[in-house]
Amino acid sequence: MRSHLLNDTTAESYRRSVTEGVERVASKLAATRRPFTGVGVEDIAPLVDGIDLDRPLGDTSAVLDELEDVYLRDAVYFHHPRYLGHLNCPVVIPAVLGEAVLSAVNSSLDTWDQSAGGTLIERRLIDWTAGRVGYGPGADGVFTSGGSQSNLQALLLAREEAKTDDLGKLRIFSSECSHFSVQKSAQLLGLGRSAVVSIPCDHEKRMQTVALARALEKCVAEGNVPMAVVATAGTTDFGSIDPLPEIAELCAQYGAWFHADAAYGCGLLVSPTRRHLLEGIERADSVTVDYHKSFFQPVSSSAIVVKDGTTLRHATYHADYLNPRRAAEERIPNQVDKSLQTTRRFDALKLWMTLRTMGADGVGRLFDEVCELAGEGWRLLAADPRYDVVVEPSLSTLVFRYIPDAVTSPAEIDRANLYARKALFASGEAVVAGTKAGGRQYLKFTLLNPETTVHDIAAVLDLIAGHAEQYLGENLVHAAS
Repeated sequence: MRSHLLNDTTAESYRRSVTEGVERVASKLAATRRPFTGVGVEDIAPLVDGIDLDRPLGDTSAVLDELEDVYLRDAVYFHHPRYLGHLNCPVVIPAVLGEAVLSAVNSSLDTWDQSAGGTLIERRLIDWTAGRVGYGPGADGVFTSGGSQSNLQALLLAREEAKTDDLGKLRIFSSECSHFSVQKSAQLLGLGRSAVVSIPCDHEKRMQTVALARALEKCVAEGNVPMAVVATAGTTDFGSIDPLPEIAELCAQYGAWFHADAAYGCGLLVSPTRRHLLEGIERADSVTVDYHKSFFQPVSSSAIVVKDGTTLRHATYHADYLNPRRAAEERIPNQVDKSLQTTRRFDALKLWMTLRTMGADGVGRLFDEVCELAGEGWRLLAADPRYDVVVEPSLSTLVFRYIPDAVTSPAEIDRANLYARKALFASGEAVVAGTKAGGRQYLKFTLLNPETTVHDIAAVLDLIAGHAEQYLGENLVHAAS
């Protein structure tokens, strides 16, 4: 079995196996004609369940053959231009190369003596991101598994910086369109979900700062403590950006930690034309960035960046076997001192490879393309009488719903839109997401692929309308009979 260990004696075997795997994936990508095959759970589950994991195949070629049946054939392919579903981006080749390198070397970014140069690369990228945010030399941060972990750590720091030890008095303010990880973080931090105060949004799905001001005033009047305000720079559903300068002013007035969740909107940090949309983010105490959303990186690649690096001490615990106190005194750069994780992948390498190959402007131009596409898609939807579109996009998300010509109940329209989404997914011709707006069922295009065209959007809208009309027509027949 030692022949399967990666070392100096198996380097050639490693090269052959990885090359074969890459060739199979490359062939699959080249031959993919739709984002999904439409396979159902009932079709593929028996194949996976039928594999005897205690009887290995012993050969990677045979395993790759098997993988074709249980994964590669029926995977959802985000690179396809008609994948318009969730916040999943197609990935750039330099980052995929970085993924191959980091997996093989397998550095762990918790301590210097496990990563060396990897530690310095991650730190350099954090400094670079902090500079893009607009922070000064005292800023710091660390890579995380994703936006949820970044938001959790930000609110942990906010809790520890709050001017009370009575957790029952702490309150977090976020908009009704903010990410669910805010409520989840409150629960994990011992505050309870009721500690989160939901602030209504305006017609553009941005936090209403007048309502925030009233909520903060009420919080203090009731003897509670405004621990943090979470502003969203790119909401998951609408791509809306909260008014960051006004929120910063209110946070300063009430002494609340200002966290900017830019998991989605962080691509604006490198946009040659849209950086102004993040004006005010430099005043945030902490910022969440998800490079695996709008920097076209493979999952996972994310970070939390803080204005005052000393606040990261609230995540620091010393273990004699790992990061003893003397290491800090000796200025040994152990990243575990800043992280909620211990063992941690060298995900920063993917972004490093990307920036060193493409440059920041190259990444930013790709994000600009999808934002421009969303504007074209919005104009298409606004002119199409079959559809109601919620809001003009700030980033690259479109939320809309099919409205039939015939008068029918809102509930029936909800069911038609739900049916259309499921039928489209089952066909494999396109993938779209769904959400609710105003209590009603809507569909969602999340545009993160520069290869997607207006023609693709128009074609998918026709497919959706066809499925919805089929559902309504069948229901009319059933009702008549």
